Amino acid sequence: MFCFQCQETAKGTGCTVRGVCGKEEGIANIQDLIIHHCKGIAVLAKHGNALGIDCVDDAGRAITHALFATITNANFDNTALTDLIKHIQAYKDDLRASIGDKLPGNLPDAVVYSNMDDSTYQEKAKTVGILATENEDARSLRELVVFGCKGISAYAHHAAMLGYEKKDVYLNLIECLASVTESLAVDDMIAMVMKTGGNAVATMDLLDEANTSTYGHPEISEVNLGVGTNPGILVSGHDLKDMEELLKQTEGKGIDIYTHSEMLPAHYYPALKKYAHLKGNYGSSWWHQNQDFETFNGAVLMTTNCVIPIKKNNTYADRLFTSGAAGYPGASHITERKNGAAKDFSAVIDRAKKCQPPEEIETGKIVGGFAHNQVMALADKVIDAVKSGAIKRFIVMAGCDGRMKGREYFTEVAQKLPKDTVILTAGCAKYRYNKLDLGDIGGIPRVLDAGQCNDSYSLVVIAMKLRDAFGLEHINDLPLSFDIGWYEQKAVAVLLALLSLGVKGIRLGPTLPAFVSPTVLNVLVENFDIKPITNAEDDIAAMMAGN
Repeated sequence: MFCFQCQETAKGTGCTVRGVCGKEEGIANIQDLIIHHCKGIAVLAKHGNALGIDCVDDAGRAITHALFATITNANFDNTALTDLIKHIQAYKDDLRASIGDKLPGNLPDAVVYSNMDDSTYQEKAKTVGILATENEDARSLRELVVFGCKGISAYAHHAAMLGYEKKDVYLNLIECLASVTESLAVDDMIAMVMKTGGNAVATMDLLDEANTSTYGHPEISEVNLGVGTNPGILVSGHDLKDMEELLKQTEGKGIDIYTHSEMLPAHYYPALKKYAHLKGNYGSSWWHQNQDFETFNGAVLMTTNCVIPIKKNNTYADRLFTSGAAGYPGASHITERKNGAAKDFSAVIDRAKKCQPPEEIETGKIVGGFAHNQVMALADKVIDAVKSGAIKRFIVMAGCDGRMKGREYFTEVAQKLPKDTVILTAGCAKYRYNKLDLGDIGGIPRVLDAGQCNDSYSLVVIAMKLRDAFGLEHINDLPLSFDIGWYEQKAVAVLLALLSLGVKGIRLGPTLPAFVSPTVLNVLVENFDIKPITNAEDDIAAMMAGN
């Protein structure tokens, strides 16, 4: 195997024996083959669309569903992924047949390869992985596109589950993914990286519309950190539709629902927070789940990625359920929706009823819900604070959390930032500082949590509206700095989105991506002034000076 798609990749270069995430070689190979099929579908859909064949939406759905399952910590289930290979290959074969002799010659292997024999999957996969591109710089640019497309797929999938799709999002996804099968000049490859970033902006905008139209605009909300006396279900991941359906099915049944990690923002949406048995948030970010799920005692539902392997001394294996793109060997998987009906969470509910209430691990409250609509409601107050000098600078500290000790840097930055600064955050990176008492500035909290990682879009909207309010040319002219923690491919999509908007001077850490070659890094530094984090004191001084 060879995998370097996440921030914790072995030795900062690539996992070759077993993933740091826990992914075994066989799973890594299967995922490489799924991606190979997705590239083939993209090529076919691009040709089909040019020929006037109506295939973009179906191809887009197939690609987003499949790529989502290959994101870091999403699916460790060999059986589920093998079934996905068969499904995605069958779709590809049908699409190829529907276009027929109208296809050009010399099609890439990703299009023509077809074999339903389980015994050959592993051998084929070894020939189509990341290292199949020998040139380091071409590989770097191609993987930037692929990883960005993975993040886009996650966000587009969530939007589609709520009934929101855009053909342009699928079409751009198809064009970008198809491009990695072509021999393009470097400038054209860089253009595709930027196009991927632009599509990430459009996709996050679509998901924002889907979430807010369905559940209302996030509101400033206090979230309880303690526990009740009822048995509970702990919901992690990102899928708000799963959360809504579970809340409906558990209402009045004496079961409390808690959020974990990236599901915390469910408490901010009016249509979800109205449920009295949505009790609070339990635990911290995704990498704490071995401890958090153990002490929770109740049933656990993983709605998307951020699953980590269960340790031998953990006892929650028979309480773990997966849904959507998530999968884990031995865990019960919730069947997908059919014919417009809701998912059936009765198995999760029945298991929860047999459990003890959660063990209390902390008390108190945290505040969130500062998405763009809510912050703009405070716009006059914020603008006055900036004009008066009460707020000297905004620091965007969004992105991912992770296990590396170096991530203590983000806690240290939050603690040492001057008291006249405001942190804008989204994603699980916030767990490094969202429970600290950092105070407020004239009633404006110093940590403004917009929500999930996709709600980084909200932070961009806030920045653009502040830019307009101050009559500036670009968000780079604002008293605003970006200090981003990244981990997996949704963070890559967010980063490319920021670059496509022309944002410069982004600090990135705790390490720079292993998939960015020195040459490509130089391009990013020259064009966008991307820089690695260093230490809290020096980075704070530089950011406060506008550097």
